[in-house]
Amino acid sequence: MADSSGYKEYLAGLIAGVATVGIGHPFDTVKVKMQKHNTSAQGITYRNSLHCTARVLRTEGIKGLYRGATSSFVGMAFESSLLFGMYSQMKQSLQGSAQGVGPQPQVIIPSAAYSGAVISFILCPSELVKCRMQIQGTDSVVPMSRRYGSPLDCALTTVKNDGVRGIFRGGFTTLLREGIGNSVFFSVYEYVRYYMHLQLRSASPDHRNLIDVGVGIASGGLGGIAFWLAVLPLDVAKTIIQTTQDKNSSRNPFHILSSIYRSAGLKGCYIGLGPTIVRAFPANAAAIVTWEVAIKLLGIKRD
Repeated sequence: MADSSGYKEYLAGLIAGVATVGIGHPFDTVKVKMQKHNTSAQGITYRNSLHCTARVLRTEGIKGLYRGATSSFVGMAFESSLLFGMYSQMKQSLQGSAQGVGPQPQVIIPSAAYSGAVISFILCPSELVKCRMQIQGTDSVVPMSRRYGSPLDCALTTVKNDGVRGIFRGGFTTLLREGIGNSVFFSVYEYVRYYMHLQLRSASPDHRNLIDVGVGIASGGLGGIAFWLAVLPLDVAKTIIQTTQDKNSSRNPFHILSSIYRSAGLKGCYIGLGPTIVRAFPANAAAIVTWEVAIKLLGIKRD
């Protein structure tokens, strides 16, 4: 997939991460608020994602949808840098001399799963801060005395009250989500990209850049949707684990999902599906297109 370009692959991933947050964070805020409120016995229950979005915009304006974005920008920048960089280099290493023969599941899945597992250690604390900031504001059930003034205040207070272990609350669930989700994402991305290019290989060279962008949008967007369809229940469990005020509550995602399933059925395990899918296509399409453009500009060779 790439030559030994070292830092360039990580730089391309970092740029892709910034693009992802810029486009996707408002949808993520709606998803998190719905997951928190619609699984809790306290506070308002949102009818749908539009109801949630309208309430946030009416009371806080557009800045309410970007609540927690600071930690998300930092986390996603480093996460995407490592994810795309490690995936590219591990995939190249596993392929060896078999590069250019089409997608290989035995190469894609371990490369993606390993990269996803590693980035979960960065994502867990940044997402804990992001989620705790996002559930403040409109319709929040968090008492005013326990609200955070900024993402930094949230991180420092969490460490002070709960120790380092507290900032990594939900780590196992995040690892599962990222390992499984990225295996699905990169599998769909690689196959869609390969077969679309195969179908369009006879197109005029004059339209090559336009075709590359179109393929990037489709492969990235479909990969993003597949990611979230596969792991949204784990994300629901992660949100509950990371935002609970009870230090002694369960951190077992399967125990939490079992409880949700008993009370709300399969639909309860997929709370926030609407804004998640609406976000998944444009955010991941932007990430892939930005990544691929950055790869070209940085002079990295691809298979």
